[in-house]
Amino acid sequence: MKKLLFQFDTDIYPSVFDTVVAYDGGADRVTGFGSITPENVTPLIEGAIFTRSPKEKKNTAIFVGGSDMKAGQRLFTTIQKHFFPDFQVSVMLDSNGSNTTAAAGVAKLLSSSTVSGKKAVVLAGTGPVGQRVAAMLAMEGANVTITSREFDRAEQACQQIKKRFGVIVSPLIAKTHEQRAEAIKNAQIVFATGAAGIELIAPEHWQNNDTIEMMADANATPPIGIGGTDMMDKGQHRYGKIIWGAIGFGTLKLTLHRHCISQLFEDNKLILDAEEIFGIAKSMTLENH
Repeated sequence: MKKLLFQFDTDIYPSVFDTVVAYDGGADRVTGFGSITPENVTPLIEGAIFTRSPKEKKNTAIFVGGSDMKAGQRLFTTIQKHFFPDFQVSVMLDSNGSNTTAAAGVAKLLSSSTVSGKKAVVLAGTGPVGQRVAAMLAMEGANVTITSREFDRAEQACQQIKKRFGVIVSPLIAKTHEQRAEAIKNAQIVFATGAAGIELIAPEHWQNNDTIEMMADANATPPIGIGGTDMMDKGQHRYGKIIWGAIGFGTLKLTLHRHCISQLFEDNKLILDAEEIFGIAKSMTLENH
């Protein structure tokens, strides 16, 4: 029986990236639907859950994607509300690659050192990846702050993290290189999650900072977020700090994404959101050590 993955995308066009990874993850057929919302998704869910017999339903799965994590989360929640015993399929949420990217990046930091009890700063952390990174670090016991050019945005992001994950993250305004340098002054962990092609801190803002132990940067488009590092860094030691670049932990991100897709077809009751995907990332990292 063929493994069918239905890709529900909140954007107009289903993501080509997600489609390719879905095939690489073991799906026999990927069918993408764009502009999917909680209001129009019901017929698609019913088509997925009312066909194959209970023991065969593991061969049908749903992937929720799109560039908007808030929209994806609402859609993901709505999908699950349609499930009931013997009539459900496995479903995964990874809007904008946020869950797999954050999980891979934080898992690599955990493979390098402990984060519990340490001060972590997520630079430009109000976006989907930044919020997931902040939440995962906080769940691991770090004292996390996220920065933004606007305090209201940082505060709102922290409130969303608390509501969604039940952890406390602090907001901080940091508009300039100098303000961001001040924000990381006493931090042991720095994770940059800013927009592509924007440098958040320059080399001189971190190279002589004796407090910093680990840094990661999710930006793979030059100039990258943390000046003086390399997107290919895979736990490299630079100026006494362990550095992970976007491509450096991107290999795990892709492997994780493919693995999660394959897991969807192992059971029809699997729900993969940030916590579950993070757990898988940590397990995969441990296995490789």
